[in-house]
Amino acid sequence: MKKKIVLWNLFALFLLSTACLADAPHTVGPFVLDRNIADFKDYVIMETALPIRHMENIEEVETKPIKGFKSGLIAYATCTAPGHIVRIKLKYLDSNKKFYEELLKRIKKRFGDPIEYRGDPFHIVLEWKWSFVDKDNNRISLSLQHNTGDETEKRGNSIKLTMWSLIDRDRLCYKEKELDQRERLRQRKWEMMVPELKGWDRFVPR
Repeated sequence: MKKKIVLWNLFALFLLSTACLADAPHTVGPFVLDRNIADFKDYVIMETALPIRHMENIEEVETKPIKGFKSGLIAYATCTAPGHIVRIKLKYLDSNKKFYEELLKRIKKRFGDPIEYRGDPFHIVLEWKWSFVDKDNNRISLSLQHNTGDETEKRGNSIKLTMWSLIDRDRLCYKEKELDQRERLRQRKWEMMVPELKGWDRFVPR
């Protein structure tokens, strides 16, 4: 049993190293990771920009109609590299499984086998993930999904390309600025507030 576990771990490491050694992808459709969103102003609707929940430092905009794609969301940094694209999420116009299988085959040919299956065991959602490290040591992930019926996910075929290193750097930058702002507020000379309550009534719950 232990021998099987060791062999499996070695195989997993082999897959990971193979993926990392492949040329890391940076582009899907017209969009390029780490390029400024302003370079693609003709493809996005900047008025739709909103912070991502639990990742307020990252903003996301919707794409305009693009040939071959049904919709998309492009996320970009706001602190360490304002406007630089950190994630590309696109939904293909063709929602058929045959399209997904052909696309999966072509991605495998270019980047090797994925390192992780992230879909469900019943194959309602099929999702494969690749991980890379590019020449600048940026960590990048690629996910391809086919959804046949999960209402919590968009149905059809979609792809996601994410530069995690840039997301992490931007999150750290945002936290440092946020902490600086809080510290400035703490050090301000605030006026002492005096409640109307007297004596112990100020301290005892009522």
